[in-house]
Amino acid sequence: MAPESPSRPLPPTPLLSDNIHSGIPKNLEGDAKIAKERLYSNKTVPDSVPRERDVPRLPPNTTRAKFDAAIAELRQRLGDDHVQLNNKPLVDGWYMEHPNTHDAFHIAQQEELVCSAVVYPSSTEDVQEIVRWANRHTIPIYPISMGRNIGYGGAAPRVPGSVVIDLGRRMNKVLKIDGSSASCMVEPGVSYYKLYEEIQKSGHPLWIDCPDLGGGSVMGNALDRGVGYTPYGDHFANHCGMEIVLPTGELLRTGMGALPGKDGADNPVWESFQPAYGPYSDGIFSQSNFGIVTKMGFWLMPATGSFSYMVTFPRDDDFEQIIEVIRPLAQRGVFGNIPQLRHVIQELAVTGKPKSTWYSGKGRMPRDAIAACAKTQPCGDVSWVFYGCQYGTDAAIKAQMDIVREAFGTIPGSRFLYADDLPKEHYLHDRAKVFAGVPVLRELDWLNWVPNAAHIFFSPIVPTRGKDARVVHNIIEKLHVKWGFDLFPTLTIAGRESHYIGNIVYNRFDADEKRRATGLMRELIAECAAEGYGEYRTHLLFADQVAATYGWNNQALRRFNETIKDALDPNGILAPGRNGIWPRSYRGKGWEITGNRDIQGGVVPVEAGEKAKL
Repeated sequence: MAPESPSRPLPPTPLLSDNIHSGIPKNLEGDAKIAKERLYSNKTVPDSVPRERDVPRLPPNTTRAKFDAAIAELRQRLGDDHVQLNNKPLVDGWYMEHPNTHDAFHIAQQEELVCSAVVYPSSTEDVQEIVRWANRHTIPIYPISMGRNIGYGGAAPRVPGSVVIDLGRRMNKVLKIDGSSASCMVEPGVSYYKLYEEIQKSGHPLWIDCPDLGGGSVMGNALDRGVGYTPYGDHFANHCGMEIVLPTGELLRTGMGALPGKDGADNPVWESFQPAYGPYSDGIFSQSNFGIVTKMGFWLMPATGSFSYMVTFPRDDDFEQIIEVIRPLAQRGVFGNIPQLRHVIQELAVTGKPKSTWYSGKGRMPRDAIAACAKTQPCGDVSWVFYGCQYGTDAAIKAQMDIVREAFGTIPGSRFLYADDLPKEHYLHDRAKVFAGVPVLRELDWLNWVPNAAHIFFSPIVPTRGKDARVVHNIIEKLHVKWGFDLFPTLTIAGRESHYIGNIVYNRFDADEKRRATGLMRELIAECAAEGYGEYRTHLLFADQVAATYGWNNQALRRFNETIKDALDPNGILAPGRNGIWPRSYRGKGWEITGNRDIQGGVVPVEAGEKAKL
C-alpha cells in the first residue's frame, strides 16, 4: 500500500553523486523518498519548536565573552565557513538528513543535550589544531564521525555546550582500496553507501559488511563495536590500523602504521597485520574518549556466492529450542554469517505501516492481535522468524543447507521460506542484500510504528544457551508490560554469545512516553545486570549506570579507564562522560547519571546553574 503523502512537498534526499558525503546512492533514491514520506506523514508536530534557553548553549565554566573570543580565534584558524554556532532552531530531520547539533531521538528535553557550536575539519592537521585550541580554552569537544549513531544518542554531546567536531563533512575520502590484500583505508565520513560505491567503481571483487542501515560511518560503527551480518560481521575485529589525534594534539599511529615505510611512505602492511610490536593498544580507542580516530583500515571480504532464507517457528515456547539448535551450528561454522532471530511482531513493523493499521486499541498490542495480523502476512501465524544466509560455491551451499534443514527440522512446525516464495516487497529480499554486503535503507521502516517515532536500544550480551536467553527475554518482556511498550526483540546470534537487541519505540514529543521509556531502560539495565547480563553498548544518558554495573573488584575496570583518561587527557577536554568515562575535572561533581537519578530532572549538575527540566 502506498504511503500517505505529507501535507507539504518534501525536498529530495541529497545524493552521493552530488558529492554530498552523507547522501543516498542513486539506486536508493526511490526508497529514500518513500521512507521519508512515511515518516513525515506520521508527524504530529512542526519541524522545530521554539528554544527556551539562551543560545548558543555555553560550555560549563565559560562566560559568554570568553566563549565568543575563543570561537573568533577558531574561525580565524579554520575559516568562518567551517565553524558554525548552534543558535538556530533545532530540527530533528530524519535518518538521511539528520542534525549534528543534538540527539534527533531525544529522550530528555530536545535542547538538553545540545552543542554550542559545530566545527568541520578537513584534515588530521585541522583536528590537531582544534584539540590544541580546546586545551588552551578548556572547552569540551565532542567528535562525531557522521552522527548517525541512532538509538544510542546520535550526534549529541554528553556535556551540553560542548563543541561538536563533525569529522564527516570534509573528511570523507576512501583513501585506499587494495585488491590484493582485500583491505581499505577510510576517513570518518565514509558511509557504507559510499564505500560500497567506491568498491564497485574499483572493479575489485570485494564485499563490505554493513549493519541494518547503510548511511552510517564505517569507522564510527566499528569504534562503537557495532556488528553486521556477513562472515566479517564483527566490525572492530576486522579493522586493521588507525591514525589517532590524542587529547593533547599529539598524533599516533597504531599497528604497523607506527613503522614508517620506505622513504617515509605508509607501511605496506598497515591494513594487513593488526597488532604489530608491543602491547595491542587499538582496543582502548573503541567506545572510549581517549583519542580522535582520523584514519582507519578495514579488511574486506572476497566476493562469493550466497543464499538467503528464513525459517519460521509456530510457538513462543520454541524460543529456547531454537537457540539450542543454533549454537552448535554456529560453533561449527555451518552458519557463515551472523544470523538474526526476530519475533513475528517485527514482520508487521518492517512493512512501514503504523501500529494503527494493525491495532486500534490503546496500550500494548495484544498477543492474539499480533497473531491475527501475522496470518495476513507471508510468514503466517508464527512466533519467531530466523533470517540466515549460507556462503560459498553452489555445492558448498547445498551441503550447508542440508545440515541446516535437518537441524531446524527437529523443531515441530518449523518452515523454510525462500526469496522465490515471497512477494518482491517482503523484507527477506532486502535482508539478502545486507547478507551479501549490499547496504539498504529498509530497516528504517519500523520507525513508523508510532507518531514522531524515536527509539532506544537495550543491548545486553547473553550466552548462546536457551536457558540464559529465556531469563533475559522474560525480564525484558515483563518490564515492557510494566511500562506499556510493545516488545521488538532481535537476537544476532554467534556460537558463544548473542546480542539481544531490544528496540524501545516511543513518541519523542510525548513527555509521558519519554518518562516511561526512561524508566524501562533503567529497570532493564538493573535487572539484567543483577542476573549477570550486561549491555555492550548503550545510549549516552545511560552510560554511567551501565558502566557502574561492571563493578567487579570495587569498580576496577572503571578506575582503570579513569587512570588512562587522566594520563592522556589531563585537561579533560575530549568527550567527557562518553561511555561513562569522566576525567578528573568532572568526577564527583554531580555529572554522573546513575540509576538513582532521573534523567527528566536534568542532565547536568544543579550546582552548574542549569534549570532542571524535561
